[in-house]
Parts: sequence; C-alpha cells; structure tokens
Amino acid sequence: MNIGVIGYSGNPNEEPINSLKGIVYEIGKMIAENNWTLFSGGRDGIMELISKSVKENGGKSIGILPWEIEGNEYLDISIKTGLDFSMRSYVLVKSVDVVISIGGEIGTAIEILGAYANKKPVILIKRTGGWTDRIQNVLIEEKYLDNRKLAKIYIANDIKELEMLLKKLENSIDKVRGGEF
Repeated sequence: MNIGVIGYSGNPNEEPINSLKGIVYEIGKMIAENNWTLFSGGRDGIMELISKSVKENGGKSIGILPWEIEGNEYLDISIKTGLDFSMRSYVLVKSVDVVISIGGEIGTAIEILGAYANKKPVILIKRTGGWTDRIQNVLIEEKYLDNRKLAKIYIANDIKELEMLLKKLENSIDKVRGGEF
C-alpha cells in the first residue's frame, strides 16, 4: 500500500515540529514494518522526519518534490516534478492509496482537500496542531468534507488506532484490486 504523509515543513528541531518527533518516528516505523511505501513532499519538517524513520526501519521512501528542489537525504527515490508546491501536491495525492496528516499549514490543508476530491481516505492524527486539528471542526457527520461524501476522513487518537485503520483500509483496497498487492 502506498501511504502519503503530509504535515508541517520547516526545521525539524524547532516548534511545532520538534514536539511531534516521537509520533512521526512511530508512524514511520509502522509504515516500514508493514512493508508499505512512504510518499511525502520529500523536503524538510515532517517529511524529513518520516523519511528518516522509514529508512532507519528498512522501509522505502519516495519524495514528490516541487520545482527542481533537492529532497532530504533519507529518500530512496526523488521525483523532481518541476511543478509548484500546490501542483506537486496533486501528484502526491494521485500516487497514494491513503493520506496521513500531521499538523501542517496551508499546504497541508490543500493536500487534505486534494486527497478528498480525488476520493482518497485521509487519516488525521489528533492533537498534532495546524490544519490537521482545525479541519476536524468542519467535518459533516464527523467524517466528510462535503455533502458528496467522496471519501471518509478518519481521526486517529494514537499509533495503535492509526495502524488498525491502515490495516482495514489495506484490506478494502486489496479487495477492490482483486488481491493484487
């Protein structure tokens, strides 16, 4: 399963990113241990931390980069799209089966909306700040972004709940694909 992880960019040693290192590391470890492939924006911040964790735990990390920017050192594959940040985000969303959101500013909000518009499930990691927490307040029936109900938005309270959700989504995706995984 291809998993997109989105969230804050910036210096990993500064707030609000620094206080999220523990949960990000655990998510990366879980992705690697389940043999899922990580897709991210490939830059700094949450993207760098998750890529580092996946790499340190033997997993595979792909960065979908804007313009001709170099990716972080933990990527296995860097895809330089030549596109701006918003357009690169759509390439990321189209490449994954599910999106995990951790904190984030406007770019993260754009990615959450893009995933939903492209019928990709989104898992919001509760209490990570930014648009990941803000968007929870506008959900219809606590799981949709609009009345079309294109894809479910899930809220995970901890790593155990996140892994359970991902495994359920993997099983449903596997069924849709006819067992080709």
